[in-house]
Amino acid sequence: MLRERLALPAAAVLLVVVLSAILAGIVAPENPERQDYVHVLEPPNAAHLMGTDDLGRDVLSRVIYGSRVSVSVGLVAVGLSILIGVPLGLIGAYRRGWLDDVIMRVMDAVSGFPDLVLALGITAALRPGLINVMVAIGIIYTPRLARGQALSVREQEFVSAARLIGASPGRLIVRHIWPNVTAPIIVQASLRVAAAIVTEASLSFLGSGVPPPTPTWGSMLRASYQYTETAPWLAIFPGAAIFLTVLASNVFGDAVRSALDPRMRGRA
Repeated sequence: MLRERLALPAAAVLLVVVLSAILAGIVAPENPERQDYVHVLEPPNAAHLMGTDDLGRDVLSRVIYGSRVSVSVGLVAVGLSILIGVPLGLIGAYRRGWLDDVIMRVMDAVSGFPDLVLALGITAALRPGLINVMVAIGIIYTPRLARGQALSVREQEFVSAARLIGASPGRLIVRHIWPNVTAPIIVQASLRVAAAIVTEASLSFLGSGVPPPTPTWGSMLRASYQYTETAPWLAIFPGAAIFLTVLASNVFGDAVRSALDPRMRGRA
């Protein structure tokens, strides 16, 4: 990974975001929910480095606290998709017949919907909230993390050979299938964190994500669109936070893929 030119800068950006999420109560200059009607829509200045919003709340503090939601959703949602998808993928890789058909058809049905549309439907059924957003995003990314890898490994000759020489189901899954899907799943998970952050921001922008007054980058963009001309900083800073975090996640995911996939090594 160190050979990748942008791996270290991307890791540094992600480290800043994670530390901001963990230490938000310490590094944020103000309470993100405190309203100050004397300083409404102030541009960036010495007292408020990123300005204030239409309720006089400090934008910098809200961006810092918004990183908590993005980091939590990215990690928990992808972790949930792994917890659901890996066992189903391993079962599908080992078992054939009707059980495999049922699992694959369910995953095909989930994959058939656009990510945002399915996430909107799930959050509408469960009601907006941080936990429900995590569950919704975890569900929509489950097939994309495990299904393809399971189908690919299932058809490999070494799996058939291990089955023919009498390997038990547990040994076949643990010793032959699981080690060969671990690296691709790690790569896909690292890339899906960025997609989960974008999906959460989209849900919050559409009003189906984390409800106010909890600060999120998507809800900040939602509140800023009517002040685009008069107070552009309201959209610039949360938008920049989303852009830099997603870009760093994708670059870091590419570095992980290059490190774990021998076919990618040495390529520009």
